[in-house]
Amino acid sequence: MHPRHQKLLSILLRNPNQYMYVQDLAEELNCSEKTVRNDLKSIELLLHEEDWKATINRKPGFGVSLDIDEAEKSSLYNYVYQEDANTEEDQDDLVMRLAYDLLMSKSPKTINGITSTYFAPKSQVKRDLEEIQHWLENFDLALITKKRVGIYIEGTEKNKRKALARVHDLTHKQTGTDHLIKRLFNNHEVSIIKNELDSFQRKHELYFTDDTVNGLTLHILLMIKRVKIGDPIQLSANEFSQIKQKKEYAWTKELLDKLQPTFVVRFPEPEIVYITLHILGGKVRFDSTDESHPSLFPITEFMIERMTELGELSFDKDIQLKNGLQTHLKTTLHRLDYAFSVSNPMLEDIKKMYPHMFDQVLLVLEDVQQHFSYKIPEEEAAYITLHFQAALERLTSQEGIQKNVLIVCHMGIGMSQLLQTKIERKFQTLTVVDSIARADLSHYLKENQVDFVISTIPLENIRTPHIVVSPLLEAKDEQKLETFIKENPEKEKQESVLLTFTSPFLVNLQHPPVHRYELIEELATQLYKKGYVEEEYIHTCLLRERSASTNIGGGLAIPHGNPNYIKQSAVAIATLEEPIQWGSEKVSFICLLAVHSQNREETKRLFQELSELSENPDHVHRLTQQKDAMSFLASLKS
Repeated sequence: MHPRHQKLLSILLRNPNQYMYVQDLAEELNCSEKTVRNDLKSIELLLHEEDWKATINRKPGFGVSLDIDEAEKSSLYNYVYQEDANTEEDQDDLVMRLAYDLLMSKSPKTINGITSTYFAPKSQVKRDLEEIQHWLENFDLALITKKRVGIYIEGTEKNKRKALARVHDLTHKQTGTDHLIKRLFNNHEVSIIKNELDSFQRKHELYFTDDTVNGLTLHILLMIKRVKIGDPIQLSANEFSQIKQKKEYAWTKELLDKLQPTFVVRFPEPEIVYITLHILGGKVRFDSTDESHPSLFPITEFMIERMTELGELSFDKDIQLKNGLQTHLKTTLHRLDYAFSVSNPMLEDIKKMYPHMFDQVLLVLEDVQQHFSYKIPEEEAAYITLHFQAALERLTSQEGIQKNVLIVCHMGIGMSQLLQTKIERKFQTLTVVDSIARADLSHYLKENQVDFVISTIPLENIRTPHIVVSPLLEAKDEQKLETFIKENPEKEKQESVLLTFTSPFLVNLQHPPVHRYELIEELATQLYKKGYVEEEYIHTCLLRERSASTNIGGGLAIPHGNPNYIKQSAVAIATLEEPIQWGSEKVSFICLLAVHSQNREETKRLFQELSELSENPDHVHRLTQQKDAMSFLASLKS
């Protein structure tokens, strides 16, 4: 989206269903009225192509307006507000393709060679290379530039494989492995491997998630290419001896032996071990084996116990939570043992929708690291958050069920459990009879009767009524589902908790843009000087931000530190003259939280209130325009 289109659509979204003169829009955008009219046509085309339920109306003498409902408005505003909203898809793919080619190349590349290959100007290529250089640091790889030699990537084969499997991160979109496979590999090759993996699962009674199947497909495709160009994997003697003794090694060898004739390649033993490691670390929809990791049960019990203490909820009584966590952590611990990275395409969405639960999980995982020496990354923390959020919603669910529904979910057991409990809690007339993968749908419907199907992916050739929703069941999905089942539950309103924790003296309006760490330190210092926190709290806020970005969407960030250093609960607020980069998006409204752990119920309400505020980015924008603290606080109530 062109930056001017982005700004024009933002103006219309801030004034929904209100007519505005084209002349006024032209003055605000500093362009001609003809340009505005042309831009409106472009925006109309975008709304139509992306299937947004919004219409631009024109009325002579009144101007133009955007007709849109509240749920759709919030989603569209978030779409426009994202950092990458004005980044073209082909530019994103260019960066991904360039990184892939550099990782796969046997010889250095020159700037002139890159510009001619990608038909891109040198200035753009240099920016892309700088971005790739920073990204490679996550994998202990270096982008080397030598005069009269060229540009190449230096590092171990194992780290190059890790980077190749995550090269889609450079698209700045939550595209996932499937997008990467479609962009870089032949459909026929992909089909062959997926068919063999399907047979492999049936034979050995494995039940991988769709994401794991995509991941294994990608690793096998990359392995084939790397072996063919003479870059085989190198593994330690310890890894080699341990894995060759496992039954999964024999299974994997059998799988790869079937692929060798088709791809005209011979897989050496280290490659078989390498793929076996990925199979051992693959996420499953449910566990069909009796084997377990030695740390699995102690870590599971420890996490549930600590989460029970933090939330004062009987997580320890929830058998479904315990089983789900064990299924997830079993493969997680294998991935950590062998230093395999994990991608989570829903990471940012989970952080935004469940900030309080995500923060509690991070606190518990810090304790896990101290007691068990396992550092669990935020991608895994987000998956674990889903398990506890699902348990929370089970504990607060209500009865009164009338219709049986089936869930088809492609994101694994944690996500499907969360979706199930959200549906049953928000729609008391529904009960979820099962949650399955798309591949099992046809057989399931032949054997079982359900009233309708709720799916996270499009379905074809089924007669049973069905509806497609987001795995996180966002606001517009709830509205869609309400219409589908002809129900309209009401939501209760609560008074603002945020207002009780802040004051005019803690509100900093129109702050000049600075780096987020500098701003966090300034706000935390303000709380320290006013006696709300101890000095150590400042440092813990910075540590927390470095471990996982605290942006939660809609231009809002909620940095916070260790509650042990809080004397009295308070919230320091800052709005910025211009948005700044905060993790994966731009932020202009910051609430630095210092809420004591004794205020558990109020803390939950505060996080819920902030989450709802993030879903209303036009209200966030109005708040950032305020220049008087009392007026700001008054606007915060509405």
